[in-house]
Amino acid sequence: MRKINGFKAYDIRGKVPGELNTELAYKIGRAYPKYIDAKDIVVGYDIRKSSVEISEALIKGLNDSGVNVTNIGLCGTEMVYFATPHLNADGGIMITASHNPPEYNGMKFVRKDSVPVGYSSGLNEVEQMILENNFSEVKVEKGNVTDVDVMDDFINNLNQFYDVEKISPFKVVVNGGNGCVGLALNAIEPKLPIEMIKVFNEPDSEFPNGVPNPKIEENRKPTIEAIKEHDADLGIAWDGDYDRCFFFDEEGNFIEGYYIVGLLAKSILKNHPGENIVHDPRLVWNTLEIVNQRGGKAVESKSGHAFIKEKMREVNAIYGGEMSAHHYFRDNAYSDSGMIPFLLILQLMSEENKSLA
Repeated sequence: MRKINGFKAYDIRGKVPGELNTELAYKIGRAYPKYIDAKDIVVGYDIRKSSVEISEALIKGLNDSGVNVTNIGLCGTEMVYFATPHLNADGGIMITASHNPPEYNGMKFVRKDSVPVGYSSGLNEVEQMILENNFSEVKVEKGNVTDVDVMDDFINNLNQFYDVEKISPFKVVVNGGNGCVGLALNAIEPKLPIEMIKVFNEPDSEFPNGVPNPKIEENRKPTIEAIKEHDADLGIAWDGDYDRCFFFDEEGNFIEGYYIVGLLAKSILKNHPGENIVHDPRLVWNTLEIVNQRGGKAVESKSGHAFIKEKMREVNAIYGGEMSAHHYFRDNAYSDSGMIPFLLILQLMSEENKSLA
């Protein structure tokens, strides 16, 4: 069976223009809505240089298929996950290569209600449609494009996950890595009682301070230095499309992801005792101990966002976490978020009057 190089297990991702280009983006726009039978699709994109031209080609393909597009513009992946059900769209596409180098780009796909579409759950079919030029005819009555700013709605939707009255006036280093999260941090900053010390907050397609990937040890140095310089209470750094966030304590120590899964489970079970918590199979002792202590039920899933989300829906889990720093929330369309963990950890530290250390 023939394959297209950029089609991966969970998304499309590759170098531009060799593996992803405007021609392929247009064909994806022709094939994807036919596969999911969509009339309305949300499109967003990250800060990469190629994102605008790829989004324009994708949107043309969607419109030629008779699909109406809601273009939410420059955003994080979780904003597409939010906007798709919020706007009652049939699907969503986020143009991003997350933490990959600048020459890469990609796409992440969801159906209605932000149910993920990966290779085994539909992208393989889209791939074959493209290889066989199996598209519907270009519609005489093409779809339209509506530009919508959902930032305020997105920020307001986060209110359900935390209580601002219970957050202490911490001094917090926030490192956006010149990705997209700076826009969301600017929007939520007036609502929080904390002092934000912003590092690399401006979106910049050149990634002048390195690829926004805090998993790489050398990329943690600016966050650690800012924590020590400003005597901050903690630090948080995000990847490029801010569906993952990473924590540092007041001494600048990096907190491994499996500890954060346990802390988030603890935070959620305080207000929702007895709920199911889904976790991946790696380094689970901390999560199991906390979930059992808090009266929850721990449910194991295979690693990977498609498996975690599927298991969460199956058992109606309130939260799912992976040590890779992906955190999923039932009331967030079972989708991963880099903003909700940030808020929940702030509140947990405040309520318990304890540092991350």
